[in-house]
Amino acid sequence: MMNTPLTLVQKIERAEKYFSKKQVISRTGSKIHRLTYKDVGKRARALSSALEKLGIQKGDRVATLAWNHHRHLKAYFAVPCMGAVLHMANFRLSQEHLSYILNHAEDKVLLIDDDIVPVVEKIQDKLETVKAYVILTDEETLPSTTLSPVYSYEDLVAEGDSQYDYNTYLLDENAPAAICYTSATTGKPKGVEYTHRGLVLHSMALGLSDTLGLSESDVLMPVVPMFHVNAWGLPFASTWFGTTQVLPGPMFTPKRLAEFIEEERVTLTAGVPTVWLGLLNELEQKDYDMSSLRAVVCGGSAAPRGIIRAFESKHGIPFLHAYGLTETTPVVTTATLKSYQQDLPEEEKLDVRSKQGIIVPGLEAKVVNDRGEVKADGKEMGELLVRGPWIADEYYNDERTKDAFQDGWLHTGDIATIDEEGNIKLVDRTKDLIKSGGEWISSVDIENVLMAHESVFEAAVVAVPHPKWMERPVACVVLKDGYKGQVSKEDLLDYMRPQFAKWWLPDDVIFMDELPKTSVGKFLKRSLRDELKDHLMENA
Repeated sequence: MMNTPLTLVQKIERAEKYFSKKQVISRTGSKIHRLTYKDVGKRARALSSALEKLGIQKGDRVATLAWNHHRHLKAYFAVPCMGAVLHMANFRLSQEHLSYILNHAEDKVLLIDDDIVPVVEKIQDKLETVKAYVILTDEETLPSTTLSPVYSYEDLVAEGDSQYDYNTYLLDENAPAAICYTSATTGKPKGVEYTHRGLVLHSMALGLSDTLGLSESDVLMPVVPMFHVNAWGLPFASTWFGTTQVLPGPMFTPKRLAEFIEEERVTLTAGVPTVWLGLLNELEQKDYDMSSLRAVVCGGSAAPRGIIRAFESKHGIPFLHAYGLTETTPVVTTATLKSYQQDLPEEEKLDVRSKQGIIVPGLEAKVVNDRGEVKADGKEMGELLVRGPWIADEYYNDERTKDAFQDGWLHTGDIATIDEEGNIKLVDRTKDLIKSGGEWISSVDIENVLMAHESVFEAAVVAVPHPKWMERPVACVVLKDGYKGQVSKEDLLDYMRPQFAKWWLPDDVIFMDELPKTSVGKFLKRSLRDELKDHLMENA
């Protein structure tokens, strides 16, 4: 067989050649832009040319601090296709963590949305390697800033060479194309490099019918941020396949997402559970035409069973559960029914589809505990281990590599079960399991039941110290509008009692106006634990 390299150059060239009329619809701060893949290709090449003039060479790091929009998409190809490495930086991190990742990656140029400039100004004195700042804006003049030297993205692209030749570099498929950092729920963020080869193979997996089935005929709206694991790899795959992309831009709302789905006839969209909770709430307030959707893809954390039921039964919107990590590029599993499971009763189907699903083709997984691999009975718990061609084998310049990568496997830190059909179900993160009186309690299982209650908008369950049992679960709940003051702690405990052993029931239900979240929309349990650590001790 021919030994031809798998690189991102193939993707942008295919989009330019075969899908030059297909659209990328992009919302920015002031307007909606409609570009073709021909436009995207030309402007990506011009950006590569401009970055070269700024001194960027093969292997250098270029960071983006930007929302989901067309300029960010061009950087997805402009940087790696010229042989440099794209760092999609999470601008929602704390100042300490943001300056850490920019320095750790040794970024030389920052591409910054105009509304994020103040964030960078606060840390500019701490940045050790940055040589230039490029502002992404719709405005003809740059915002006033203390950053220096500063350039206009549009001016640089206008002066760049739109025929810039990517083949000049003869890229190595095993060379790094991009780097993302974990969202640092514990410790400092960890960097994960993605190779050209890994990104190409991951894109192939996204196109398989038993994963996401992404294709040219789709209209994709990635709600997951482009700074979070490459927006789950969707912009790379969509460009390669010629998929129409709808990029929702900055500070979107559930209303704006619903309008995009209706107006642009979106067929596939992807985001974390908190995004879909917001959309569900919007759909309850107003009627929208959601008939174009063939699937809502949910990942980032386990989707409560109640969310899946609400989308499918109440609104007729198919819901696809998926699982992955920053370290896995990210897609590892998808929850789809096998052909002989199509006629199962609806509740049994929901049982299958509320799990994380089966390992996608190309990867391997196993669940192990201190006795070895667990039984495939859907009950015995262990840590999920994964390996494959788009799974990282180390963290970038980080001594924590030795803890997570052992014997050729990524130790995910996720506690899971696996059933006789091969379906993986996440029980909890290692750090979120609750050990009460020597027995394990799954916070995820309790959350899923709570969020199936008609009054509950969000719920998170955490462990708090207990003088007798070591730890006990406490539930933190946000009620939907109209239910506040109408639903009590006992109402929710009574609802849960038939579904759990008595010792699994939370010792308390605390009502909150909102739950703290990480920079990518997951519940921030560390913050809740800190807030509640003395709660049961005081009331024991």
